[in-house]
Amino acid sequence: MPTNVIMPQMGESIFEGTLTKWLKRPGDRVERDEPLFEISTDKVDAEIPSPAAGILSKALVQEGQTVQINTVVAEIEAAGAQPAAQDRAAAQPAEQAGRGPVAAPVSAPPPGAPAAREPAVEFPGRAPGEARSSPLVRKLAAEHGIEVAKVRGTGLGGRVTKSDILNYIEAQKAAPKKAVVGAPAAAPPIPELAPAAAPRPAVPAAPAPGAPAPPSARIEVVPMSVMRQKIAARMVESRRTSAHVQNVFRVDMTNIVKLREQWKEEFERRNGVKLTYMPFICRAAISALKAFPTVNASLEGTNLLIKKDVNLGIAVALDWGLIVPVIKNAEEKNFLGLARATRNLAERARAKKLSPDEVQGGTFTITNPGQFGAMFGLPIILQPQLAILGVGAIHKEPVVIDDAIAIRSVVHVSLSYDHRVIDGAVADQFMAHVKRALESWEEPVL
Repeated sequence: MPTNVIMPQMGESIFEGTLTKWLKRPGDRVERDEPLFEISTDKVDAEIPSPAAGILSKALVQEGQTVQINTVVAEIEAAGAQPAAQDRAAAQPAEQAGRGPVAAPVSAPPPGAPAAREPAVEFPGRAPGEARSSPLVRKLAAEHGIEVAKVRGTGLGGRVTKSDILNYIEAQKAAPKKAVVGAPAAAPPIPELAPAAAPRPAVPAAPAPGAPAPPSARIEVVPMSVMRQKIAARMVESRRTSAHVQNVFRVDMTNIVKLREQWKEEFERRNGVKLTYMPFICRAAISALKAFPTVNASLEGTNLLIKKDVNLGIAVALDWGLIVPVIKNAEEKNFLGLARATRNLAERARAKKLSPDEVQGGTFTITNPGQFGAMFGLPIILQPQLAILGVGAIHKEPVVIDDAIAIRSVVHVSLSYDHRVIDGAVADQFMAHVKRALESWEEPVL
């Protein structure tokens, strides 16, 4: 009897996932816990391991398809079993097209037979015929006064997804206003005797919102990845939610630069971890969050939820997007603990080995555009947090010290904060605290 492979639930609030890539194809042997396919959800991109060893006999979900949790996406036969010939054939067209192994349903109906209907999925408390969607989608729709039933769903079986709601909102904004019913029609203009005007060249109609660009030899159409679509939706949502304001402070990092140069080799030899500037930044931010707890909070309606724990998100740039793993209870970690945690999370993020819990629950985020040479950045707040710290590149520049010009190692640090809750005075005091902690660093690194 084959083993069913299901779409896992990657977090409490996750009700569906997108299968982005098959790592095996029908007919391939797979070992237990060997990566079988990749998925993308609202929270994390991850590799899903095989639940059993054997032969991948059927791949029931195509790459790019979004399905509900617990949906059977594949079947694995016991070791020694051979997949059906039609299963192997189903994987061939995608490879011949140069797209790699794209799995497709393999049990095709005979010619002329009616298409099989998708099995109905029941939702507790839902009325029959109501558009299917997750609680997150229904909440988003309610916030914008949208009836979910009016939105065309692109998910499995017409399920309405978060992207469908956001696209519907944008389409409503771009749609022209309808004429008022019953309003008198405007009287036709009185014709005048005048020379006939030269005919105007026809103007092509503008494409509908969301329509693909017309093909052109000079334009390459590249579909957005699932992760990029989700990042886009989150960024637009954050801009609509928070009243973004930014400040920028210049910090003299000379003493820390010297300290790192002095101890980086010994630090790595003892601990097996490279000494970077990130644990210095983290320690300074944690100290400031403890001094100004309203920055380590979120807003729920008219209530401010001040978090006692500092769950520090560290933005990690990937070749295919951006992800923010979280160091839980960062205030309890010493310098070495933060250095190890930032390295470990970054490495596993790039290897798609993060668990859903490791990208949830953040209370404050640090992002480092300076690693690519930016003087500073003005990042967008990661909801439902109230602030995000941006760290620029460390560079040398002339600084006036005691009426004398000196060459110092300087970094520009920015804070994007939600002005609904955090006033400019608090934000500036928070950043002044970060600046003092870095410029007067006294904590030993070994």
